[in-house]
Parts: sequence; C-alpha cells; structure tokens
Amino acid sequence: MHCMFKFPAILSAPIKRSCIESPFGLSACSKHHPRVSKVVHTYIEEILKGLIANMISLRSNTASLATIVKRSYHNRALLGKRETVGPGFNNQLMYVDRADFPYPASRWGEPDAKIDALREKEKGDWKNLSIEEKKALYRYSYRQTFSEMNAPTGDWKIVVGGTMIAVGITFWIYAFLKKFVYSPMPKSCSEEAKLAQLERMVQLRANPIDGIGSKWDYENNRWK
Repeated sequence: MHCMFKFPAILSAPIKRSCIESPFGLSACSKHHPRVSKVVHTYIEEILKGLIANMISLRSNTASLATIVKRSYHNRALLGKRETVGPGFNNQLMYVDRADFPYPASRWGEPDAKIDALREKEKGDWKNLSIEEKKALYRYSYRQTFSEMNAPTGDWKIVVGGTMIAVGITFWIYAFLKKFVYSPMPKSCSEEAKLAQLERMVQLRANPIDGIGSKWDYENNRWK
C-alpha cells in the first residue's frame, strides 16, 4: 500500500539518460542503446500502470462488499425480533408479500406470550386448534393471503385522476396563453383567405397532373 504514494512520482519523473537493468537481466544504456532503453522504460511504465489499475479495482470491490454488509445489517435491524426462516426474495433478509415468491425470509409478526403459547399448541394435534387460532398462526407468519395479494388495488384511479388533472391544467394554461399572450392569427389563416388562395391556384392550373389542377373541369368551370 505504500507504493500507491510513490507511483505518481515515478511515472511523472523525467527519464534520465542512464543505464537501466530490465527484469530479464538486459543491461541497457540510453546513451549508447537508445532503442533498448526506450523499450525498457515502456515496459516499466506498463507494469506500474497495471499495478495502479489493480489497486483501484481492489479498492472499488472492497467498497462494494462494505455496502452489501451494511445493507444486510440494516435489513436484519429492521426485522427486529422476527424469526428468520430461510432465504428470501433475491436472497435478501427481508419480508415481502409476493405471489411469485410466497416464502419470505422472515415471519411477519414478532413473537409474544400469546403466540408462543399457540406455537406450542401447534406442535400437537391440529384438531385441537380453533379456526381463530389457525388464523392467528397464519397472520403471525404472513401478512396477506393469496386472495389479498391478487386483489385489485385501485391504483389505476390515482393514475387516471392525476392524468386528467394534468390535462385540465394544460388546457387552461393554453387558453390563458391564447387569450392574453399570443398575438392574433394573420389574415391569411382566415377561411376567406384560404378560399381565395385555392381559387388562385385553380386559375394558375397548379399541379395539373395529379394535384388541384387535375381536379377542376376548366371547360364547365366546376369540380370534376
């Protein structure tokens, strides 16, 4: 790790015209052998650059591992006293209701005296358990049933309502700009001006092959 502070100085230092021993035992002097000296210097620089890149990669991987450890500890802290029963969704230590992954990593409820008594009673014959006790045991392990997970949530109402509000606001903004900000449309955009322009194009026989001129009967002075 001490080399990390020495590499920049080595890389930025000027290359002296002196003899250097290469890793292969080749002695090269820049004064007498400039080509060999250049090869040796390039080889050393490539080695140093590779070492720096490896150290940066190692440091990045260490930071990623620390992040994973912190996230795992955070999830365990959120579980509190809940019992962990196995690997969860994406192998994460958390509780989530999913129909495609019906086995969360932990139970939904935290243990108490009432649940502990039911858990002991559960070890015996289930015929001795009432319907309410079975429901309590289920709710201790799971927050929702499959019917509750697959039931419509009504979120589409929020989406549709928000979209209509946005469209309404946009309309009123446009109406305000049209009324008080934008200048009036030019006269050439009126219906009378458009009809006059069309009549002028017919008189000029514009596009007589397959355009306006081809649709007008010039002998009878009417549209074909």
